[in-house]
Amino acid sequence: MRFLIDRCAGTLVAEWLRSQGHDVVESRERGPDPGDHILLQWAASESRILVTIDTDFGQLVFVQRMPQSGLIRLPDVPSNQRIQIVEELLSRFSEELEAGSIITVRGGKIRISRS
Repeated sequence: MRFLIDRCAGTLVAEWLRSQGHDVVESRERGPDPGDHILLQWAASESRILVTIDTDFGQLVFVQRMPQSGLIRLPDVPSNQRIQIVEELLSRFSEELEAGSIITVRGGKIRISRS
């Protein structure tokens, strides 16, 4: 799978995904924070699943109807649990992610939405 990791999601998640054989780009590798609109555009144009802890992306996808190619939102997942959660999401919901679903993990619950 192809991923774009928002700087707030952490380098450890990116490194772990790479170790699992995924194609990963970190937004920090591209310079200063370009803003959420640009991150979502990059991810969509490159067919990458965006991994973030920001909550703004729900607004961009559901209200502004910006294109996307899959989104993992981890708004309240502590950094020391993110790899474990991403691993679980990939093992259980890889087909949904590849189909462009938005997965949000909040309060220990997993919600899957389509844009």
